[in-house]
Amino acid sequence: MHYTGTIWRPPYEADSLLLEVTAGCTHHKCKFCTLYSDLPFKFRMTPIEDIESDLLEVQVLRYNPASIITNKLQGLPRPKPIQRVFLTGANPFVLKTDKLLEIAALIRKYLPSVESIGCFARITDSKNKTEEELLQLRQVGYNRLTIGVETGDDAALSFMRKGYTSQDILTQCKRLEQAGIEYGFFYLTSISGKGNGEIGAKASAEIFNQLHPFLIGPNMLTIYPESELYQEIQNGNWEAEGEIEKYRELRVLVENLNISTYFAAKGASNAFQLQGLLPEDKEKLLETLDRIISEADETELLHYRKNLPHL
Repeated sequence: MHYTGTIWRPPYEADSLLLEVTAGCTHHKCKFCTLYSDLPFKFRMTPIEDIESDLLEVQVLRYNPASIITNKLQGLPRPKPIQRVFLTGANPFVLKTDKLLEIAALIRKYLPSVESIGCFARITDSKNKTEEELLQLRQVGYNRLTIGVETGDDAALSFMRKGYTSQDILTQCKRLEQAGIEYGFFYLTSISGKGNGEIGAKASAEIFNQLHPFLIGPNMLTIYPESELYQEIQNGNWEAEGEIEKYRELRVLVENLNISTYFAAKGASNAFQLQGLLPEDKEKLLETLDRIISEADETELLHYRKNLPHL
């Protein structure tokens, strides 16, 4: 298999086949992000022959009669059919429609059991795709995209140089919905900065409430010394929220959400793992957050977060 640099995927894609079709990020300007800084280039598409080679490799390893017999002789279970493929890279959905259709055709050729294809996407990735093209992509299996919107706070989006506005979130996600393409959001707690977390949470809830994400997954902003945001802090241009303030922000977000979605703060950056269905579990989530806020010691919480594994 061809993989370039560190491979990232959402927690809920653990059972998906990870297929590299791009490496890096087309934007690569967010001040807090260091995810793809280990690459010597900004963005590239994986050669189509490498993609096909990887699919052939998976087909042979998973479905070759010799492999099946070997597994049986070794007492191993017969491999389950692959039902979902997750395309790796920061935003493979930016590829032109004909390329995405070609990739989907190759997946069907070598892995006919696949039912759906997912990937990370930027809000801007669908701007250059027509309604007809989005429908085509949905018809060949593209569904359940993961979008790192981070926030609906326009001031934070601008400062962090995300490259889109809250209105863009509304416009593009509604276009995805019209095409039948489901999507989930990653929310970045603390992106609005010290003293602005609750403002950012309310602004985000106002945007999210007009949409239908299948998931809202909060992650705590982690500031790395090599990031541009770290330099902004050193220059006195931005200040991070305290650890307890971050949970107050999360509480405001949950309190103001009134849509049906799965709320899951399960990433490694979260000191406390939270999950539940909204609106059914809203009160339980709020009670848990109230308990965290009232009982947590700022120093202990920060120490805990610093010792979390970086996944």
